[in-house]
Amino acid sequence: MAKIIFVTGGVVSSLGKGIASASIGALMESHGYKVSLMKLDPYINVDPGTMNPFQHGEVYVTADGAETDLDLGHYERFTNAKITRANNTTSGQIYFSVIQKEREGKYLGKTIQVVPHITDEIKSRIMAVTKKVDILICEIGGTVGDIESLPFLEAIRQIRLEQEQQDTVFIHLTLVPFIKAAGELKTKPTQHSVANLREIGIQPQILLCRTEKPLSTDMKEKIALFCNVKKNAVIEAIDTPFIYEIPIIYHKQNLDRIVLEYLNLPYHPHPALEKWYGIINTLRTAQDSVKIGVVGKYIKLQDSYKSIYEALVHGGIANRCRVEFVKVDSEQIEKEGAEKFLKDVDGVILPGGFGIRGVEGMITAIKYCRENKIPFFGICLGLQCAVIEFARNVCNICKAHSTEFAPDTPDPVICLLDEQKNITNLGGTMRLGCYPCEIEPKSIAFRAYRKRRIFERHRHRWEVNTKYAEVLRKHGLKFSGYSPDKKLVEIIEIESHPFFIATQFHPEFQSKPFACHPLFSSFILASLRNKSKSTI
Repeated sequence: MAKIIFVTGGVVSSLGKGIASASIGALMESHGYKVSLMKLDPYINVDPGTMNPFQHGEVYVTADGAETDLDLGHYERFTNAKITRANNTTSGQIYFSVIQKEREGKYLGKTIQVVPHITDEIKSRIMAVTKKVDILICEIGGTVGDIESLPFLEAIRQIRLEQEQQDTVFIHLTLVPFIKAAGELKTKPTQHSVANLREIGIQPQILLCRTEKPLSTDMKEKIALFCNVKKNAVIEAIDTPFIYEIPIIYHKQNLDRIVLEYLNLPYHPHPALEKWYGIINTLRTAQDSVKIGVVGKYIKLQDSYKSIYEALVHGGIANRCRVEFVKVDSEQIEKEGAEKFLKDVDGVILPGGFGIRGVEGMITAIKYCRENKIPFFGICLGLQCAVIEFARNVCNICKAHSTEFAPDTPDPVICLLDEQKNITNLGGTMRLGCYPCEIEPKSIAFRAYRKRRIFERHRHRWEVNTKYAEVLRKHGLKFSGYSPDKKLVEIIEIESHPFFIATQFHPEFQSKPFACHPLFSSFILASLRNKSKSTI
């Protein structure tokens, strides 16, 4: 059986449990262990697919088509783990499964209760992910003390009790806030958070103390004493501008050694961390920089486009430059025009989304990039808006639109497929997960990928209406990527433009800091070249 590392969080939300878990996974891999990671989310939604991005952040899509929590993106970016729908479980899924079994009579008339039926379902899902790996890092969402998280915490308490002591370890991420008025760090929130855990039967062996100031030796001793952990197991999780430095920060404090000792596993004296040092060296020493305009409708929340921002950083690493973001709300472009916001950027990316709000601003931004030869990269909705803009302003199809936004448009250049029109369930019409795409030679896409067939992840409903393909192609819009049966457009380009490409799929989901996605690398390179031209 695999060893299990349980990661919980306390004091406040958004401390970075996902990145902490991913960093621990990276450290375990550096010692040669095969890892997997899992997120237990306490909300009642079955998955985040129908949740507002302003509340939940982006929806991360796995290769097998699951709509999951954004932390699974961190898992895949930091490790080599193959993440599937089994790696994200919500309270909604747990209760739905238990109720279905009850309706089918599988509990033989028993009274269904949180303990043992809900907790047993949670445990069975955790144990299912332990197969074929050496170590599972299991992150429990929410904050200790929340009523929603209690069944998950009870389930992992039971796993600890049922397994051998060296098979599990509990790591608690907590906050040590700095009080400006007093000029000092405070440990009391951490003490209370650990006390809450201990009240429900969980004693963490390791504490990750999130802090903006270094912890003194005395403070670590105090935390260790009052929280009943060893002093060397109080790990300083200090703020850093580079999330990819976190595995190194943890390693320098021997977190990997401590974890492996608790799990009774061999420790490699020289773990393979060269790639992480290389990434940080590039980020710290890059002399050049590029300014990228991110035009979207969910700009106000950083996590709404988390994978986009990270993939752009990866593009910077691949080109040895820093990436600066100019975040632009597309509704502001509708009101004030594109030039005010985009005149000083070196490239523009337009990510995915749903709904009509801000769409005309996106279309205006695309027109500005096309006419002013600014490198442009559209993703999902970005492709759909690019097709609408080209049809309107180049092909003179003045009423071109998407049936998502204008169901009665006379020129639906973007529409649902015929087989999608009678499906009513939310998500039922979605194309989700990994699909093949055939790339045309002598194209921007082929120069980036350097191969004819690729596999990319999708999350969308509406498609390019191929009835308009001929007129669009005639005026200069190239369809450089198709589904193998040629029925679905996957990639569009403008050959006469320095760099203008848009994809129906989401390439950001397959980018890693040490293996940048080729389209992001090519986009950042084109933006660097554009910057060089503008400074001559």
